[in-house]
Amino acid sequence: MADMDVFLDRLDPDMCVVTAAADGEEAGCLVGFASQCSMEPVRFVVWLSEVNRTFRVAGSAEYLAVHLLAREQHALAEVFGGQTGDDVDKFRQVRRRHGYGGAVLLEDTEAWFVGRVVERTPGGDHVGFVLDPVEWGGSGTSGGPLLRLSDARTIEAGHPVD
Repeated sequence: MADMDVFLDRLDPDMCVVTAAADGEEAGCLVGFASQCSMEPVRFVVWLSEVNRTFRVAGSAEYLAVHLLAREQHALAEVFGGQTGDDVDKFRQVRRRHGYGGAVLLEDTEAWFVGRVVERTPGGDHVGFVLDPVEWGGSGTSGGPLLRLSDARTIEAGHPVD
């Protein structure tokens, strides 16, 4: 698989934080695998690792929220990427509110949307959650550069893949 690194090492995707709420639990994690996956109707897919708590909560969630972070929001990315919800209540460390369908919205992000889960698709060690956007918003500014994978490489995963 090392030969594939020639391709993969050239990629530098935007990072996002995905939050889920279901059955009285809330969870969130930093995600590097996410993309618009349909133009009409608009659909977006986020890929969640099967080993983390957010995946377990999202499995029962009807809605997920997806948040874009500015490059300078490394500390917020550290909360959701460098800690595990199995040990820490990440939401005590951030400003948040509830949105459509009870989705957890992070207050201080560049842009966000809530999506209804329309499909769950296995894909190796991650599962793709295909989302139908139902609510969205953002900081209202033109925004600067977004947090990218290269900005987040120093974050040691709170729940590393075995």
